[in-house]
Amino acid sequence: MGTAIVLAGNPNSGKTTLFNELTGGRQHVGNYPGVTVEKKQGIYESESGKFDIIDLPGTYSLTAYSLEEVVARDFLVNENPLMIINIVDASNLERNLYLTVQFMEMGVPVCIALNMMDVAKKRGIEIDIDKLSKLLKVSVVPTIARSGKGKKELMQTVAEKAHQPVEPLMISYGRDIDTALDKMTAIIQSTGFLTDHYIPRWTALKYLENDQQVIERGYKEDMAVALRLDRMVQEATCHIAATLDAHPEGIIADQRYGYVNSVLKQGVIRFYQDENRLMVSDKIDRIVTNRFIGPVIMLAVLMGLYQFTFTYSTIPVTWLESIFGWISGMAEHVLPDGMLKSLMISGIIDGVGGVLGFVPLIMFMFLGISFLEDTGYIARMSFMLDRVFRMFGLHGSSVMAFIVSGGIAGGCAVPGVMATRTLKSPKERLATLLTVPFMNCGAKLPVFALLTAAFFSEKKALVMVLITMISWIGALLVAWGLRSTIIRGESTPFVMELPPYRLPTLKGLLIHTLERTWQYVKKAGTVILCISIVLWAMMTFPQLNQTQAQKFEEKRADILLAVPVQVLNEINTPGGKKMTAKAVFVKERLLRLDLEQAQAALKNSIAGRIGIAVEGVTRFAGFDWRTNIALIGGFAAKEVVVSTLGIAYSLGEVDPEETTSLSDKLKTEDGWGPLTAFSLMLFTIFYSPCFVTVVCIAKETGSWQWGAFSVVFNTTLALTLSIIFYQVGKVVIA
Repeated sequence: MGTAIVLAGNPNSGKTTLFNELTGGRQHVGNYPGVTVEKKQGIYESESGKFDIIDLPGTYSLTAYSLEEVVARDFLVNENPLMIINIVDASNLERNLYLTVQFMEMGVPVCIALNMMDVAKKRGIEIDIDKLSKLLKVSVVPTIARSGKGKKELMQTVAEKAHQPVEPLMISYGRDIDTALDKMTAIIQSTGFLTDHYIPRWTALKYLENDQQVIERGYKEDMAVALRLDRMVQEATCHIAATLDAHPEGIIADQRYGYVNSVLKQGVIRFYQDENRLMVSDKIDRIVTNRFIGPVIMLAVLMGLYQFTFTYSTIPVTWLESIFGWISGMAEHVLPDGMLKSLMISGIIDGVGGVLGFVPLIMFMFLGISFLEDTGYIARMSFMLDRVFRMFGLHGSSVMAFIVSGGIAGGCAVPGVMATRTLKSPKERLATLLTVPFMNCGAKLPVFALLTAAFFSEKKALVMVLITMISWIGALLVAWGLRSTIIRGESTPFVMELPPYRLPTLKGLLIHTLERTWQYVKKAGTVILCISIVLWAMMTFPQLNQTQAQKFEEKRADILLAVPVQVLNEINTPGGKKMTAKAVFVKERLLRLDLEQAQAALKNSIAGRIGIAVEGVTRFAGFDWRTNIALIGGFAAKEVVVSTLGIAYSLGEVDPEETTSLSDKLKTEDGWGPLTAFSLMLFTIFYSPCFVTVVCIAKETGSWQWGAFSVVFNTTLALTLSIIFYQVGKVVIA
């Protein structure tokens, strides 16, 4: 018997909220061994004892249709936890208890946390806790996870019941199924078939439910027994089809719901108000999900989110810019001239600092998204957009993959690609995972923030809404094109339940926000740091040869020889009296010469040569060779676009006293303007996914061809759109 306490339940049952309440800051996030599904672990400690808490992925069933269901079930089987705390939504007992029944059939120790008792009360639902516990023969503890109510009683119950023996639940599935079950169970028991993993009757049930994971494991365990069971399943299936016009898995599901209904109808639930009354959530949904008003509200919500983000993040972003400017200035004065100084200032401080400077903006964005998720509005967006997605050959479940990838800006394409596992149709899944990288992930956000601050400072929120709409429309059109050509196939129906609206807790919002922000900071401190150093080296070497450097030294000597000593003293005395016009003129000439030398060195570098080589094409989109260097770095990670621009322009910066932010530098650069900035934002939306996402696409599709396709197709599309936009814009402006 293991020592872990597992939290399991349906999505939107309050499972994660309870996990946060129990573990607080004593938690960490990783992945389950061998898979990329998120694994949350934490510690709960009180007078009841000290427990390791595991938060399983939300699932509706233990029949392995999705990866989350496989992970949840495998953990229960392989880790043999001390107890399962099954979080059940008290306002949706029938739906939630379906999973409870499966836990009980599996023969694992279960304690029910009857959550959202406050929501049930508002809906006019009264539950007899003692009767429910007596009928199910498991402990039931009422809780309100969002406020922490009932958590102590829950853990006390767990401590008391954890080591007690458990009898598996035996449900009658009708004469035909029961007969087959009994025969198969006897064979499984006598041969010891898979008994190291599952109890015999449960294995027989999985065979009748056509659970592919169990069936595949059975073939590996004992081919002869597996084939014998297969024949028995086929006989039962044919008999049931002929006599009842049904399938075993359908009958099993119906009988489980029948069992749950029989429990609930024995006085467990009482409605002390009209059962059919229109709930508050329903009243809100009539407006929020209306096909005409809903989209307008959605745009207003997005506008409000971006307005909130940019308004309240401005001051902390400015503070961070000042801090990194101060650090850069300190390094300028402390470090001796040379490669180390250039690496520290241009490669590390300006590179990583350019990304970390946007942490407050990212944090406010994550806070807003967490609020929308926890209130239940994100689920409404999925519901509304299903109609639209079906028109473009996608599925309603694709919406969540898009949102996770950055549909409201700030997500990540990697979990977005992995979220497509919930789609049953391979064609819809492929079309979805190839288009989710078009969403505005958190890595793209610093690029948009930089350019909007520089060129659209008065209309930041409006520009962000426009960028969001472009990414969604572009993704849908590409999906339609793929589904109409190389990924043809029928669409599958979409059904989902909308969770009730809830007011998020401050603690829950902070935990979700800080988790996501920390992931961003870790990426900047590791991946971005490494890439910034590599790109600094590419932009530094090879240096100008002796002949080239000598030419600049000769020009500098010619300027200085023609200058009186008094003027030289004025130039070389920092913070002194106001310089004469002659001294100012000479200093400007020297600065221009230094800038010319820095630009020549950058052009001569490896990165500069690459940037110049592709400038023949990219100039039609408004991108010069320095922008090209940044975009090439973005193939590794999109945040690098900002850090590389910071490196490129700091390498060209020649005044040590200059502490201008990157956005201000871009305003004064030749070739930069609103047209170029928006062209770059357009390119950033659509061009190649980052390297990690490409790897993820290859793994999820089982082929590197689709990973390569996403790189080539997306980049070609992005460049084409940027060129069209820039060229048309030039004509209109002219």
